[in-house]
Parts: sequence; structure tokens; C-alpha cells
Amino acid sequence: LQQTYKKPLVCRKMFADIPRLSSRLSNSTPRGPAYRSSHAFRSSGISSVTNSTTFRKTGTGRPLYSAAGNPARIDHVDLSSTTALTNELKIIRTNEKEQLQGLNDRFVSFIEKVHQLELHNKVLEAEVTALRQQQTEPSRLHDVYEQEIRELRSRVEELTHEKSQAELYCAQLADALTKTKEKLEEESKLREVAEDTLSGYRKDVDDATLNRLQLEKKVENLLEEITFLRKVYEEELKELQASVQSSQVSVDVDIAKPDLSTSLKDIRIQYENLSLKNQQVAEEWYVSKYANVTEAATREDEVVRQSKEKISEYRRQLQACSLEADALRSSNKAMERQIQEIEDRHQQEINGFQEMIKKLEGSLRTTKEEMSRHLRDYQDLLNVKMALDIEINHVFAAFDDAGSCSMLPLPFWEPLNLTPSDIK
Repeated sequence: LQQTYKKPLVCRKMFADIPRLSSRLSNSTPRGPAYRSSHAFRSSGISSVTNSTTFRKTGTGRPLYSAAGNPARIDHVDLSSTTALTNELKIIRTNEKEQLQGLNDRFVSFIEKVHQLELHNKVLEAEVTALRQQQTEPSRLHDVYEQEIRELRSRVEELTHEKSQAELYCAQLADALTKTKEKLEEESKLREVAEDTLSGYRKDVDDATLNRLQLEKKVENLLEEITFLRKVYEEELKELQASVQSSQVSVDVDIAKPDLSTSLKDIRIQYENLSLKNQQVAEEWYVSKYANVTEAATREDEVVRQSKEKISEYRRQLQACSLEADALRSSNKAMERQIQEIEDRHQQEINGFQEMIKKLEGSLRTTKEEMSRHLRDYQDLLNVKMALDIEINHVFAAFDDAGSCSMLPLPFWEPLNLTPSDIK
């Protein structure tokens, strides 16, 4: 179609001689000086005057000339035959004039119709150009949409890469969190062991305290027993003195009295020393055990505090990573939703453009069919015109008069060698 329409669909014509031809055909009257009638007679079927060398004189008074150009003698002219011949020639010329006038009118009408077809052809060319422009516009829009879709796809790839990096970072944080949880469990177990050890130490301290209390109670019982024995001794001593005084027997016997108070004092001192020693040993053991347990508890508390701080830090990091992952996930979902909406909108626009292209193709197909029909009509008219040209040539061939109706140059029409398949 493009190669067909690069050449203008106009026939190359030469209309320069048409006005002159029309004027000659309309003014072709027997006003010339002389006519050679041999060809006219042959064309009209008059064979009796073929060998006639007669000459006639026109109304202007000018003499007739023979074929050699010499003036003819009047006395050799047959006036009756000349008059009949003149009448026949007038009738023939009148008929030929009417026929030429009709042919001229038909020729002018065909020329006007050809002009109209040329104008219609130009209109069709303009419509075809507009249709081409309309067909090229969707392709540019399609390129723009393809470029935008490529940019969006590259953005999706970047977001996918960022998503994979975020997932990898989250996996690393999850591994770190798992390790931290394992370490926390180990520290918790160590704390439980330390608490169990501290509970054992506390039990030992309680046992030592109980032993100290028991020893103190024993010391108190012994002190009470000593006090009781002292009282008994004093009572016995008083009874003994009373019995001695009542018998009024004075016996001066140097007997050594038993020193019970000294013995009791020694026993009391021993028990007090033993109690103080046991109390001191118990206090030293309790203080050492309490210091060890306190130190171990302090160390465990420090470890637990550090573990709690690490757990809090890991929890903050996990929370921040979770928030970041949620934000990336929501951003990814929003971008995917936006991309889906853009793709749906572009798909709808592409479908609309495809429908428009189908309509334009249908319109172009209809235009091609109309153009094919016009080309066929034009070809038919061109064939008719060529037939008329041939007929006119045959008519003009009948006239050999150099002054009145010589062979005129006809407008040249170049036939279009186009078929309906050339515009598809």
C-alpha cells in the first residue's frame, strides 16, 4: 500500500489542446478555401466521385484548384453534378458536425468526471495518510507503556533484591536470637544450680544455727543444774551445821572440806569456754559460708543482670527487625498492589488500543475496498475514454483537409496498471 500510494493516483494527461480541439470542432464550418473530398467520399460510401477532377468555386469568388495547384477551367465543370455534390457534402458535413458535437459533449462530461475522480482520489489519499498517522500513534504509545513497564519491572527486581536481603538479615537475627535464647537457658540452668547451692548453704547455716542454739540451751541447762546443786549444797551445809550445833559436840578435827564451789566454778568455766569456742567456730563457719554464698550470689546476680541486659538488647533488636520486616513487607505488598493496578490499567489501555486498532484496520479495509471499487470504476472510465479516443481518431482520419479538420493532438492518458491486489 505504501509503495502504491507513493506514486500519485492521477493520470498523466495533456489538456493543453482540448480547448483548441473544442473550438475547432465547434467552428468547423465549410469556410475554408477548398476541400479535398476524395477521403470524405470514400468514408461515406460515394465511389462515383473518386476519379473526379472537378473543381468548385466557393461563395467568396475564389477559383478552385486542382491537386497540382493549377487553376481549373470553368467550362469543364458540370454545374448540375457540382450542385448535387455540394448538397451531399453539406448534408454529410452537417451530420458529421452534429456527431462531433455530441462526441465533444460526451468527451467534456468524461473529462469532468475524471476531474471529480481525481479530487476524490486526493481525498482518499488524505484519508489514507490520516489512517497511517492514527496507526503509528498507538505504536508510540505502546513503546511508552513498554518503557514504563520495564522501569516498573526493574523497580520490582530491586525491591525483590531488598526483600531477599531483609529476609537474610532477619534470618541472621533469628539465628542470633536462637543462640541468645540457648545462652539464656544455660545461664538460667547455672542460676538454678547456684540457687540450689545457696539453698544447701542456707540449710547448713540453719543447721549450724540450730546446733548453736542447742549448745546454748545445754549451757543454760548446765548453769541451772549448777545453780540447783549449789543451792542443794548450801541447804545440806546448813542442815549439817544445825545438826552439829544441836549435838553440842565440838570436835576439833582438822578435816579438809570439799571445795565444791571451786569444782563447780571450774566446770562452769569449762562449759563457758566450750560454749564460747563452739559459738566462735560456728560464727566463723557461718561467716565464711555466708561470705562465699554472698559472693557466689553476687556473681550470679551480675551474670543474670548481664544476661537480662543482653536479652533486653536482643529483644529490642528483634523488635526493631520485626518492625522493619513488617514495614518492608507492607511496602512490598503496596508496591505489588500498585504494580498490579498499573499492569491492569495498562492492560485495559492496551485492550482499548487493540480494539481501536481493530476498528482502524476495519476502516482501512473498508477504505481499501472503496478505493479498489473506485479504481475499477476509474479503469472502466479510462477504457471508455480510450475507446472514445480510438473512435475520435477514426473520425478525424476521415478528414484530410489541412485547413479545417487535420489530425489534432489528443490528450495523452497513461493507463493505471493497478489491480485491487496492489492496494492490499
